[in-house]
Amino acid sequence: MTKATWRTVVRNLRDPKVAAMLMLGFSGGIPLYLVGNTLGFWMRENAIDLSTIGFMSWVGLAFSLKFLWAPVIDRVDAPVFGRWLGRRRGWMLLSQIVVSAGLVAMAFVQPGEGRLMLGGVELDQLLVFGASALVVAFASATQDIVIDAWRIEIADSQEQQGLLVSTYTLGYRAALLVTDALILILAASIGWSMSYDVMAALMLVGVLATVVLAREPAASATPEVREHAKLFTPQGMFDAVVGPFVAFFRDHGKLALLMLAAISLYRLPDFLLGPMANPFYSDLGIAKETVGSVRGTIGLVATVAGVAAAGLSAVRFGFVPTLVAGAILGPGSNLGFAYLALHGGDPGVFSAVMAIDNFCNGFAGVALIGYMSSLTNIGYTATQYALLSSFYALPGKVLKGLSGWSVEQLEAGGRTLLEAYSLFFLGTALVGLPAVLLCAWLVVRKPVPKPSIAVP
Repeated sequence: MTKATWRTVVRNLRDPKVAAMLMLGFSGGIPLYLVGNTLGFWMRENAIDLSTIGFMSWVGLAFSLKFLWAPVIDRVDAPVFGRWLGRRRGWMLLSQIVVSAGLVAMAFVQPGEGRLMLGGVELDQLLVFGASALVVAFASATQDIVIDAWRIEIADSQEQQGLLVSTYTLGYRAALLVTDALILILAASIGWSMSYDVMAALMLVGVLATVVLAREPAASATPEVREHAKLFTPQGMFDAVVGPFVAFFRDHGKLALLMLAAISLYRLPDFLLGPMANPFYSDLGIAKETVGSVRGTIGLVATVAGVAAAGLSAVRFGFVPTLVAGAILGPGSNLGFAYLALHGGDPGVFSAVMAIDNFCNGFAGVALIGYMSSLTNIGYTATQYALLSSFYALPGKVLKGLSGWSVEQLEAGGRTLLEAYSLFFLGTALVGLPAVLLCAWLVVRKPVPKPSIAVP
């Protein structure tokens, strides 16, 4: 493979697919925190206990179980929209519409302990709210499946694939900034419900990218893919469900299990900490607009720096060494939260912790996405990537539901609430050690060739 020059990179930046990738990344990132970490801030302000907040985070399991319906996304056109836009773009549009509708429903219901009348039936308000969040999570996971497949199939080369990964990550991180920072400032002014309505409207960014800028990838119409497309036959069903697993283990041999183990533990510390971060700030006495301002300034700069550093590292050292660095930086940033819990709401300490956390998460996120993308097989793109991303998230999504309960148990041992938070954050950092060892083993066993973008 010949090396690309910076002129090639600049030329790729003018490609409409890159602009579409940026917007789709933004659309993909909008729902994540709205049914996760940001939701915890809203619930804590409404006097919901930590255990319930932790349990509510289980709606995010939809993101980890998406490999169960990914074969359908790979083989079947979306209702109505599939005939109009094609398989990939049809599913994109349908999932974006459902996400937006679900967010509007959450804004209408709101989290609370009361009763709600819907269609003449009295229902538990928190249960209806959780069901609405689950719909958003399911549709968002579906959107992730098809955007990942589109990104991998639309790239003309490995160099452009790397560019699309970085572009997607920047769009995704911009959405996380909006839903993790700017929404807090907005909610302080207009309330949580109207803020969620605004977030629902922002899904139009993805709709525009899908309908106007994106084009259906040629890979989805190749003879190989058409051969696999007969889902509802015995052979087609077997190929759709079992084929991606067989192909993955055939391609990577004995190292396949090692790869899956490393991926499954890679972001575990971040997942465990996530549901408790915003309730922690609330209990620490930091105003939500302050949290939003710091995340939107210092956090933004740190995130961009982390994404850029990971991209340069992947180019210079390769995917796997970059993966190792991210495995160290990710859980290392959790120690900052343990320190912050013992120093109250000190603005300087809080700002420093936010800078470290955003840099480390930006770096680790790009490292993992780039590595997983390099492992997929055309013909099973959506299912294999969904499998990998599910392995990376499933342990954390299962265990993080117990995060609020864990903090409450630590507090019950005679500690203050902030001391319990500090011990909990320390424990989440230590959980990251196995991933570091597994990633280091990957470096020893099978170095992955470096991306071929030339750097000075």
